[in-house]
Amino acid sequence: MSRKPKRKLRSTEWFGRHDRDALVHRSWMKNQGIPHDQFDGRPVVGICNTWSQATPCNAHFRELAQHVRDGVLDAGGFPIEFPVMSLGETLMRPTTMLFRNQCAMDVEESIRANPFDGIVLLMGCDKTTPALLMGAASCDLPTIGVSGGPMLNGKFRGEDIGSGTHVWKFTEMLKTGRMNEADMIEAEGGMSRSAGHCMTMGTASTMASMVEALGMGLPTNAAIPAVDSRRRVLARMAGRRIVEMVREDLRMSRILTRQAFENAIMVNGAIGGSTNAVVHLLAIAGRIGVDLTLDDWDRLGRSMPCLVNLMPSGKYLMEDFYYAGGLPVVIREIRKSIHRKALTVNGRTIWDNCKDAVNYNRDVITPLEKPFKPQGGIAVLRGNLAPDGAVLKPSAATPALMKHRGRAVVFEDIDDLNRRIDDPDLDVEVDDILVLKNCGPKGYPGFPEVGNFALPAKLLKKGVTDMVRISDARMSGTAYGTVVLHTAPEAAAGGPLALVENGDIIELDVAKRRLRLQVSDDELARRRARWKPPEPHADRGWVRLYCATVQQADKGVDLDFLVGGSGAKVGRESH
Repeated sequence: MSRKPKRKLRSTEWFGRHDRDALVHRSWMKNQGIPHDQFDGRPVVGICNTWSQATPCNAHFRELAQHVRDGVLDAGGFPIEFPVMSLGETLMRPTTMLFRNQCAMDVEESIRANPFDGIVLLMGCDKTTPALLMGAASCDLPTIGVSGGPMLNGKFRGEDIGSGTHVWKFTEMLKTGRMNEADMIEAEGGMSRSAGHCMTMGTASTMASMVEALGMGLPTNAAIPAVDSRRRVLARMAGRRIVEMVREDLRMSRILTRQAFENAIMVNGAIGGSTNAVVHLLAIAGRIGVDLTLDDWDRLGRSMPCLVNLMPSGKYLMEDFYYAGGLPVVIREIRKSIHRKALTVNGRTIWDNCKDAVNYNRDVITPLEKPFKPQGGIAVLRGNLAPDGAVLKPSAATPALMKHRGRAVVFEDIDDLNRRIDDPDLDVEVDDILVLKNCGPKGYPGFPEVGNFALPAKLLKKGVTDMVRISDARMSGTAYGTVVLHTAPEAAAGGPLALVENGDIIELDVAKRRLRLQVSDDELARRRARWKPPEPHADRGWVRLYCATVQQADKGVDLDFLVGGSGAKVGRESH
């Protein structure tokens, strides 16, 4: 017999009454084989599933959901699985980021409209994690996140290869003749060997780490491989725990505090996490009412070294990270920097969860006193080229290029870049700075991962491996290079990036956090008078709504009318 919670639950408005509407609610649910005692006032748990065959990262979520369901039943709860829009990074065009906010709306409205008392979020591929957290945060019910876990290490001709990271490397090798088409096909067969998301410290692994660092997931959530049986155990334990969270009324707003976000930013630096975490955490904070800014990212990450030796910044992969002890080891290592009393979903503090963590491989997770790299945090740059900020990932950049002055080689949009980047007659030298415009939130549309665009073929053939690149786009968390991203305001919104011309001199100084266009204010004013905004991308549907309401990168790229939340008030009856 289940223990009845003392307070009235949302779900009783559906199942706990004795009228026509309650008869409808219970009767139709019974056609799925649900016995009447499931409606006896026990907590109803919604299992939010992003399974889709078009999202290979989440291919195992049908099974994972069953383990969550078993856990909910173990604890005396009533599980109800429901689907939401799934965002598959590897297939969707023009970019999944265009649809992150749409998925968040789907999550929010699905939760509010249904008889849920608590929520388990199943998320893995890059944008599913922030989308689900954003939507759930706007409802603020007891909620726990379960990440799908990384794929097994990629293998190719006796070496470990990383999803994403080796895509960029192999593509450059194909351009220069060091790899042929048959090699590429063989490599792609060994890169994705199991269900799960990218096994590099890309965006998916970073955001799974953020779930754990924020306190929204159980300890070890970040790194257990997708096909490891311990991932299934974690899912079942999450199912058990969410029932207790409902009984305790442990809502998201008690966990997603200012301290939790500051912990996550510092952890992101220590793991060498993706630049995409910046926009996602800003958006999640906006939904839960925490005032988080780019300045917080720079302040908290500036002195944080990178401790995790994983691709794209290092050598190893997520499977190795888990065997070394995973995220609890990192959190324990940076214990003097974190807010140790921050509450987590298991009801314990983050320090209680991590204080006994053991490092089993100090080459994978280095000690704080001998870090893998001296800079792990995200650098926030400002200047007349990025008055509202731009970001750069020092751990993935070339140290010699962190202070650089060069001539701009400008590409007006992605089509212009694709047409000319490999042209043998392209006027470009190794010390130039490549500038890509109109790839921001409004400009592409959707804020795609094209900021780490390939170098000109003529320079790759000469052995050039990195150049300073500047854009209003994002880059894949699996990528590397001295890449300035998220330049705000973006070119399509009339930001200074729109005014850059071929031959302009640009100065980058990461240590001083400066990004400056060496053009006079008078000349920039003349150029602005000539500038015309790009034509709209659509005259109807989601893209029109998105472009009309999306915020800039420094605000998290949420839609302006979605910032904040509406809670989970029970709506009027439908009959």
